Parts: sequence; structure tokens; C-alpha cells
Amino acid sequence: MSKKFTPILLGSDINVYGMARSFNEEYGLRVKAMADTQLAATRYSKIVDVELHHGFSEDPVFIEVMRQKMKEYENHEEPVILIACGDGYAELLAKHRDELSKVFIVPYIDYDLLKKLISKEGFYQIAEEYGLPYPKTHIITMEDFEQKNFLDFPFDYPVELKPEDPVSWLDVQFEGRKKAFTIHDEAELVDIVGKIYGNGYKADLILQDFIPGDDSNMRVLNAYVDKNHQVKMMCMGHPLLEDPTPQSIGNYMAILPEYNEKLYEQVQTFLEKLNYTGMANFDIKYDRRDGQYKFFEINLRQGRSSFYVTLNGYNLAKWYIDDYVEDSLKDKDTVYGNKLKSKHVLWLGVPAKIFNEYAFENEAKETAKELIHEGRYGTTVFYDKDRGFKRWLLMKYMFHNYYARYKQYYQVNKGQYFKSEDK
Repeated sequence: MSKKFTPILLGSDINVYGMARSFNEEYGLRVKAMADTQLAATRYSKIVDVELHHGFSEDPVFIEVMRQKMKEYENHEEPVILIACGDGYAELLAKHRDELSKVFIVPYIDYDLLKKLISKEGFYQIAEEYGLPYPKTHIITMEDFEQKNFLDFPFDYPVELKPEDPVSWLDVQFEGRKKAFTIHDEAELVDIVGKIYGNGYKADLILQDFIPGDDSNMRVLNAYVDKNHQVKMMCMGHPLLEDPTPQSIGNYMAILPEYNEKLYEQVQTFLEKLNYTGMANFDIKYDRRDGQYKFFEINLRQGRSSFYVTLNGYNLAKWYIDDYVEDSLKDKDTVYGNKLKSKHVLWLGVPAKIFNEYAFENEAKETAKELIHEGRYGTTVFYDKDRGFKRWLLMKYMFHNYYARYKQYYQVNKGQYFKSEDK
């Protein structure tokens, strides 16, 4: 490391730990994080210190605390870089980017573009404009619900239903609440939409054509775009298992590295036309009906399971530092990750035994099992340089809990992912 710097991570979840570990592996640093609450993934860690501020995940507390930090760091010798590890923090950094940039490096897009992209409606409009494939989509408003005018849409059941506003969705509670719903008929749609709007949700709902197929039809892609709006790294993964818990459906639990030149080209063109900056994370699903990969959303930061990128040799932290501290990316070619299968490493967010038992049987699973057999796999949270007894015990407990989750929810939710004939 030729130049010193100070990273500050925002959050305390597994995403934060993955970034802290990336910094520790590459630079040997113990990293500071700031958060609203202390979550398990960063507890008892020797590589990340979490500073808690109640209410920090929202304004006005966020900007009040950050203004104090600006005074603390205004004469700091080293550059200080802020890295968000959640949607809310990415939004707050973009919102206050101009002010915070007087003291900190803030590698995020401007607020107007962010507001368009974090809205699923806005993302699909931009995807349409730039030719990025996405599932057929219909918007349901609260007015549509009140006027009972939401049952006519241009595709057939089953359909996917999800909230347009994930932030306000956190405050909505009812029996059967999920992160997203797979709905098989009109009666079920009427029931679920009624429960959603009847329990305080006021924003729009996204109704989408259900793309058939199990978890292994998903893809995830992380990209880094430098300060000159040029894509410098893309790393694609093939999720083979998801969390079946209702509030966590869609969280990846196993990712096999994958290379896809066409998808890389699509994403690079899209991000560079947008004048994007920073890390981006895409959720994608293969649609066998037309042979296309459909884009569900863009996350304006690295994803919670994105440590698979570091695990496969494309350290997540290094891109930020090479760009903003070393200023060395401008002359480098784009890295298209995972081309050599001989270097692939499987990422797991659950014990290998759960993966073997619950992941769908296919060629990709067999490849993953071979990597496990060869010892070519890893996790985000189990790190040899951070093996204090309390932390090791807590992480073992977290992983052990997945046995009960899959036993309780997997058979219930398995049918939600696909119809029986789609297996």
C-alpha cells in the first residue's frame, strides 16, 4: 500500500463484515463502521469497530452525526472514504454528497439519478430506454385498490407481487407478510393486496410476469464503475440456493462463479450510458421461454452476498482505493471476472450440508459439490484472522439456525418459487 487512507463503512450487517474483511485481507486494516444498531455479523470482531448512534439510519440523525464527523476529520492527513453497505445509507450519501464531499470521498451517483434507480418503476423505465430486458410489469396503486381496478394486466398467472417502496414496507406487518409474493390466481391476488393496503401500506405495488424455474435460474452481477464513469470490473455469480424464510426470500445462500460475455456487455453499456459511479449490484433471472436474462433491479452498492467477488480474486475494497486514493484505474482495462473455471471458488452463506440437501439437482450443483470436495469454497463470516471464541461461537450459532429455517419454511415456500411442472 503506497498511500494511507481511512475507510468508514456504514451499517453493521454481513455486507459490512464482507467489506471490512476485504479491507483487512488487502491492506491489513482494522476498519471503523457506523450504524444505528449492532447486528450479529460484526459483533465481537477484531477487524471492524462499530460505532453506534441511535437513529443513524435516517435523517436528521444521520446528517447531524456526519457533520460532527466532518469537524473531526476536516484536518485529517489521510483521505477518508465513506462506503455504504445498505440501500438506506447509499441514499443518504447521495442525498448529502455535495456537503459530505468537502471532507470525505463519497463514491456515489447524484441524488436525482439514485431516486430514479432505487424506484423499481424508475429502474424499469430506464431499462426500457436503454434496452435492458426486464420482466413484464404492471403497477398497482392504492387508488386502483380502492376502486377495485387491479385485476386486469397483460400476462397470466402465476405472478410476482412486491412493494415498490421497500422502506415503508418495513413498517407493514400482518400474518403471512413476505418480502415478495408468488400468486397463483385472482382470489389470492385480491386477498394479498387487501391485506397489504389494509395494514397501512400506501405506496405502489409491482406486479410482474412470473419467470418459471427454480433458484438456480437466478444470476447476480457486481460491477465497479470508476469516477470517470468507466466500468472497470464485473463479476458474475450463479446463485444455487436462496433463503426460504418469508422475510428473507431472495437472499442468496450459495453462489457459484460464472462468466457470461453477453451479459457483461449489456451491463457495461447500460452503466456507462447512465454516467454511473461506484459499485452496482444486479439481480437477474434466466427466462427459458425466450432465452433472455431479465433484470429485476439494481442495488446502488455491493450486495449482502457480494463477498463472493473478493473470494474469487477481485477484492471489493481495492477498486475504491485504486480509483480514489491511488488514482490508478484510469489507464487500466476492464476486468471481466471468472473466465477461468480453474480458479473458481464457491461462496456459501449456509453450512455445506444444507446446500447439499436443499439446492436443486442440476449440473451447476454437481460443479459446486466438486468445489466443496476440493476445499475450494468459503464464507463471508468465518475468517481465520478473526477467530475469537465469542465470535466463532456466535457465527456457528447463526449458521446452525439455518437448519431449523429450512426445515420449517423450505417445503412451504418451495412451491412459491415455481409450479410443479417447472421443476
